[in-house]
Amino acid sequence: MPDRVAYRWVDHASELELEIDAPTESGVFLAALEAFAELVADEPGPAGEMRALEVQGDDLAGLLVAWLEELAFLAETEGFVPAEATALELDVTGLRATVAGRSAEPRHLVKAVTLHRLLFAPDGDRWRARVVLDV
Repeated sequence: MPDRVAYRWVDHASELELEIDAPTESGVFLAALEAFAELVADEPGPAGEMRALEVQGDDLAGLLVAWLEELAFLAETEGFVPAEATALELDVTGLRATVAGRSAEPRHLVKAVTLHRLLFAPDGDRWRARVVLDV
């Protein structure tokens, strides 16, 4: 299963740790979007809206933080629940994506995306990432 992407939530007091295992760097960002959507969506629904997103970071780990911060911001301020990225372009310091989703009443769980235990690194022929959310 070389193309398998996996993520899991690890519960801590007032924090959630997201661990991701993906075959590519881009796959980490796609899995993070999927995990975030699962976290904030009250119920599944059709994705009828699109958002063009662009984030910057010093490295891939910083980009992962910025990506999740942008998703949290859209959920909090616009009630936007992402469903999937229909396009994603990634380089070392920037990420551009088109995200399909819907307007809803997302769960307001994420207070901040932290740098605590942050990881984004190759693991053999795969990529592993970890990020902690303050909830």
